[in-house]
Amino acid sequence: MKNLLSSKPVLWFLFLFNLAVAAIAPFVVDGTQGVMTAVGMGVVSLGAGGSLVRDRGRAATAR
Repeated sequence: MKNLLSSKPVLWFLFLFNLAVAAIAPFVVDGTQGVMTAVGMGVVSLGAGGSLVRDRGRAATAR
């Protein structure tokens, strides 16, 4: 499962999908629930984006 979740296509999907949901959630869901959904999805998106950046740095030094 760890190999699947750390693959580049899955990380890109997690990053972009969760970023889109985080941007749209406050407009679709009212009140505190919308804000908390945006925050949670934003955290997941930042985590996936951080993994993409971290892995890119490792790939560049491995060459």
